[in-house]
Amino acid sequence: MEHYLLIDLGTGSTRAALVTDRGDMLAVRSFLNRYYRDDAYPDAQYFLPEEWETELLRCCRELHAEHPDAHVRLVSAAGARQSIVLLDREGRVFYGLPNIDNRGREFMSGIKEPEKIYERSGKWVTEDFCAAKLLGLREKRAELYERIGAVLSLSGWVAWLFTGNCVFEPSQACETQLYDLEAKDWSDTLCAAYGVDRGILPPLATAGESAGAVKPELREALGMEADARFIVGGADTQAALVQTGLEPGDIAVVSGTTSPVAALVDAKLYDAPQRVWVDANLGAKGYLIEMNPGVTGLNYQRLKAALCPDIPYEELEKAYAAKTDFSCTASFSSLLFHERRSLRHGGFFFRSPLQEGSDLVDLMWAELADVACSIYEQLWRLRELSGHGRGYILGCGGGFRSDTLCQMLADLSGLELRLKPGFEQATVLGLAAVCNAALGFDTPDADGQARVFRPRGDQLIHRYHPLWSANRLAANPPVSKN
Repeated sequence: MEHYLLIDLGTGSTRAALVTDRGDMLAVRSFLNRYYRDDAYPDAQYFLPEEWETELLRCCRELHAEHPDAHVRLVSAAGARQSIVLLDREGRVFYGLPNIDNRGREFMSGIKEPEKIYERSGKWVTEDFCAAKLLGLREKRAELYERIGAVLSLSGWVAWLFTGNCVFEPSQACETQLYDLEAKDWSDTLCAAYGVDRGILPPLATAGESAGAVKPELREALGMEADARFIVGGADTQAALVQTGLEPGDIAVVSGTTSPVAALVDAKLYDAPQRVWVDANLGAKGYLIEMNPGVTGLNYQRLKAALCPDIPYEELEKAYAAKTDFSCTASFSSLLFHERRSLRHGGFFFRSPLQEGSDLVDLMWAELADVACSIYEQLWRLRELSGHGRGYILGCGGGFRSDTLCQMLADLSGLELRLKPGFEQATVLGLAAVCNAALGFDTPDADGQARVFRPRGDQLIHRYHPLWSANRLAANPPVSKN
């Protein structure tokens, strides 16, 4: 039996897991990611990689202490997309720019020929992507920008931490907006558009390749095999989709901090109206067509922490199942994807006068329904655009722990929602499959029974959806182009 150390760096937290080649998770350790505001910008955040490194290595040491006989042979990592770590010219890490950093927003109007950038990169010209973050850093934090010797993705930073080598996986590279999807390489044209020196971009390495041997000091401290090496991982969304078994013709939803809805295709798609993002699949094996409602699951978690931290999720689920009416709608998702615009205004929308008996459960149910409706909106548009018309959708991610959310999505879409065993830990199990392939092993099906949610008609969510849509539009009317 082989043992793997697998690291999943999300937006809100980071997990380290000790996993066998059969996909058995022996132990998991995690920590909350810490961010800081940069007041030089209206909306900028950064993190200190040294702080994350300290916490990450602590988690790894605790895993080894709990299972001293599990000698790890392979290490790998997946990371949140649109996030980067900066190394200085002496090869020292010094700054992190997360996906929630928007320091490039005020400079986007100066980017020329956005249509050509979309055609090459598969991404709109917005502050979301790493090129814009680097541009914003150069404009107002030149003293930091001039220190840059190399740019790493989150998963690439972990590879560097364990091996000292710099690599960049295509599924992460496509999120920088500096990567040409068709050429499968860094683009001089895209770098020039943002004023980025291509020399700071590491060589590309695909998922499953070795990034190098684990450093002797880490190998010894963590009780690893003598030949332990780091296997290139990639973006967390693409790694999670491996767990679903996504094939051409399928559509899958990853329910997490955001909720990407993706279809797998063999050839690069160019959509002139720019209604989708096009991503490199893990290992540059095909392409993903993606639509995304933006922040979804994180809203639900934050609301629960603020309103009812002491009520278990299981108790809320029971209360949801008993509901026969709703007193308000919620709107907190952050993207109106097909219109390429952010939703700046949200909140709860109540009937007037306030209904007697409205309580916290109404608010929590309405927010969960907001997540379901936001995913459904992307799902039906992606099915229409891609021509993928199977009678089911695949799902994974921690958000689908909620039976209520699963049933809402099945009911709205009229499609079966299928979740394979292990869907809650999809990113980690996707990495395990990558490690197995690197050793020439087949990945067995996870133990347990698949969960299937079949659609029903005339449900509460069907009455909720049109009112939700109208209230969200009223709060975020279309912007006049005149």
